[in-house]
Amino acid sequence: MRQRKVGLVMLCVSMLLMGWSMTMSSASFFGKHQNRCGRKSMLPVEASSSLELNRVGSSVVFPVHGNVYPIGSYNVTLNIGQPPKPYFVDPDTGSDLTWLQCDAPCRRCTETHHPLYRPSNDLVPCNDPLCESLHSPLAHGCDDPEQCDYEIDYADGGSSLGVLVRDAFSFNFTSGSQQKPRLALGCGYDQLPGASDHPMDGVLGLGRGKASIVSQLSSQGLVRNVVGHCFSGGGGGFLFFGDELYDSSRITWTPMSQDYSKHYSPGFAELILGGKSTGLKNLFTVFDSGSSFTYLRSQAYQALTSWIKKELNGKPFKEASDDRTLPLCWKGRKPFKSLRDVKKYFKSLALIFGNDGRAKTKFELAPEAYLLISAKGNVCLGILDGTEAGLQDFNVIGDISMQDKMVIYDNEKQVIGWVSANCDQQPKSSRFSIR
Repeated sequence: MRQRKVGLVMLCVSMLLMGWSMTMSSASFFGKHQNRCGRKSMLPVEASSSLELNRVGSSVVFPVHGNVYPIGSYNVTLNIGQPPKPYFVDPDTGSDLTWLQCDAPCRRCTETHHPLYRPSNDLVPCNDPLCESLHSPLAHGCDDPEQCDYEIDYADGGSSLGVLVRDAFSFNFTSGSQQKPRLALGCGYDQLPGASDHPMDGVLGLGRGKASIVSQLSSQGLVRNVVGHCFSGGGGGFLFFGDELYDSSRITWTPMSQDYSKHYSPGFAELILGGKSTGLKNLFTVFDSGSSFTYLRSQAYQALTSWIKKELNGKPFKEASDDRTLPLCWKGRKPFKSLRDVKKYFKSLALIFGNDGRAKTKFELAPEAYLLISAKGNVCLGILDGTEAGLQDFNVIGDISMQDKMVIYDNEKQVIGWVSANCDQQPKSSRFSIR
C-alpha cells in the first residue's frame, strides 16, 4: 500500500495495477551485472514430495502492523534468504507479484526499513510458467531466455522494474513445523515512488495468479490456496495462508467472478443507503487489501455524499473545508475524540452481491467501516471518488471497510468470505474465535 495525493488532498491509496497488467523490461539486467548475481544457478526448486507437510491442516499466520489512519499502510514481515533476513512488505490482494527493493546493484531505490535485498543467483528463466503468468501472451517475449524481466505499475504512479529470482522463505506453520521453500520473487532494481510515498522494503502480492506467494506454496503442497486477513480498527491485526483458522459454516460466502479472474471480485453490486436501494446495481467491485480507503465510481459516490449531507441536515455538524485529510470532513461544536462521539448520526451502508441470479449476499458497512476521526478532531468520509482517482469504473472495497472483519479469499473454492471478528486476538489454535 502506498500513499497518494490527489490535487491538494492527502489520500492513502491502493497498490492496484493500472489495468493490473505486467509488461516486459527491455533490459537484460543480470547479464550486465554478473559480478553481483552471476548466471542462473542449477539449484533445483524443492519438490513438494520432499516436504514433510501436505495440503491438509497447515497454515501460516503473520502479525500485521500499521493502520488506515494516520499511518495509511499495513505491513507484515517476511524472512527471506540464507541466512534469512527480515523485510517489511505491504500485503496486497490487488496484485500477484511479490518483490523487494534489490541491491543487484540498485539503479533507483526509494527509502526502505532494512538494507536492500541481496538476491540469490537462482534466476527464473523466461519460459517458466510463473514468468509467463506475469505477462499478457502478446507482450511475453524473451530478450534473454535465461531471465524473467518484469515491470509493474501502480495506480499511485509508483512502479518497480526488475527480474525474478528464487530464494528461501522461512515460514513457521501452525503445525509447529518450520519450512524454507524456495519461491519466486521480484528483485526490483529500479523503483519510482508514487505521488506521496512511505518507506517500504517491497510488496507482498496475494492475488489470484500463479506467481502469488500463496499460490506457489499451494503448488508445493504446503498450504491450501487460501488467503485471509483481519485488520483491527485500532491498528494491527493478522494475515494468514491456509484454511484451518476459521469455521467455514460461520462465514458469509459469495462466489468470485469468473469473468474477471485477475481480481478478487464478487462481480457487480447494488448500493444500499440506510436500508434503501439507490437503484445503482451495476457496480463492478473488487476487494483490495492494498487500498487504505474504499472507492466508488462517480455516480455512486455522488449519490452517497448527497445522501449523507441530507442525513446530517439539522445535526450539529458543518463541513470542515479547511481539513485536507480527506475530500469530505465535518466538524462539530468541539473536536471529536473517537467515532463513538459521532456514529449515532450516521447510518449503515451496504453492498449487495448476486444480482445475476445467484443467491444474494450483503457486505454491510457500519459507520466505523467508512468514517475516521482526523488529527484535527473532525469526522471524515473514508469513501472516495474512484473515477476522480483514475480507477475508471472499478469500485474498490479497501481496508477501512474491512476493519474488524476476517476477510477470506478461497482460491480452492473460488469464493470470498467475511465475518465480524476480534482482529486484536492473534490466532493460536486451529480455529480462531469468531464473534
